[in-house]
Amino acid sequence: MAAPLPLSGKQLDSIRQATARINIWHGSVRSGKTIASLVCFLLAIRRAPASGLIVICGRSLQTIERNIIEPLQDPALFGDVTEQVRHTRGATTAVILGRVVHLIGASDARAEGRLRGLTAALAYVDEITLLPEPFFVQLLARLSVPGARLLGSTNPDSPRHWLRTNYLDREGELDLASWHFQLADNPSLSPAYVSALSAEYTGLWRRRMIDGAWVVAEGAIYDMYDEARHVVDELPPMHRHWVGIDYGMSNPFAALLLGLGDDGRLYVVSEWRHDSRAAHRQMTDAQYSAAVRAWLDEQEIVPEWTFIDPSAASFMAQMWSDGHPGVARAHNAVLDGIRSTANALDSGLLRIHRSCAGLLDELPSYVWSDEAAARGEDKPVKQNDHSADALRYVIHSTAHEWRGLLTTAA
Repeated sequence: MAAPLPLSGKQLDSIRQATARINIWHGSVRSGKTIASLVCFLLAIRRAPASGLIVICGRSLQTIERNIIEPLQDPALFGDVTEQVRHTRGATTAVILGRVVHLIGASDARAEGRLRGLTAALAYVDEITLLPEPFFVQLLARLSVPGARLLGSTNPDSPRHWLRTNYLDREGELDLASWHFQLADNPSLSPAYVSALSAEYTGLWRRRMIDGAWVVAEGAIYDMYDEARHVVDELPPMHRHWVGIDYGMSNPFAALLLGLGDDGRLYVVSEWRHDSRAAHRQMTDAQYSAAVRAWLDEQEIVPEWTFIDPSAASFMAQMWSDGHPGVARAHNAVLDGIRSTANALDSGLLRIHRSCAGLLDELPSYVWSDEAAARGEDKPVKQNDHSADALRYVIHSTAHEWRGLLTTAA
């Protein structure tokens, strides 16, 4: 069996020092913080009192399995210990080092109820900033066995996020220890990997995920957008096409055609919009479906996939009924979609044809909400964002197709 991955001095120091009631590893992606926290968790399981439950908490059961259980079962990371990590996919418990460990997903504030009546001796929390604050507060209250500890890791978020303001900034007042990790703290990463990883993040996300900084989302969302750089009057030959649609009845309906050019770049080739308020005429789902087909027929294009706003169930059903090819629900993780789009713009991979007037009007005014930022949340202002949403749908839903082009775009 393979030996475990060597640990850096900073990782070892954090493991030795994690004796507080609350212990948090935070910083950039791939900086070694999660491995250090998991090694500490394994040691804590060995020493945990027999009374009280051991729990792992995360955004969902699926993320717990992907981020925690699968790494613990990787011999390249944890050597022979992996033989003592047993879990059936989809089950809400695992057996680790002979102890039953309960897996608890916390996707919203209602998840707090899953902790009621529970008495815990040890808790590991994955991606703490993604969990609702009431759940985290309740989890701490459940850690009532003498010597109980919470261990957890997270990437940075807004400096006004509840984890930063209520816990990390009060480290001197609370029984809390924290460690900030950056990419340089993981000596096992090759320069080529660091370069490739850095290319996947830009702007706000580069500062958080690569630099490990807690920074606020403010100003223009796509602050790298430059009309002189990103808008084109001519298009190269295309060999692949996809469509993104943001559905609206009283609000504007926006459809964008994305193409992959023979030059290896992505192009927003064309746009179709209908603003019922400006036109003083609403359209039915059937009329929208027919209009989208006519728009594509004019260009003699059959897209591989058409990604639609997931909330537009009736329109999606209409498109399926009308035989549109490749109709699918768009990936609607807003921040992830914005990050994918920002990466494509910043790298020079994405260009927009000048005919896409609605999108070109919206991009400069697509901004972060100051009100949400004051609450420690990252949210766009929901105004004049229909083509911007359609762009996010089609870019993020196809990211697996084009992400490898980021490092070659100029």
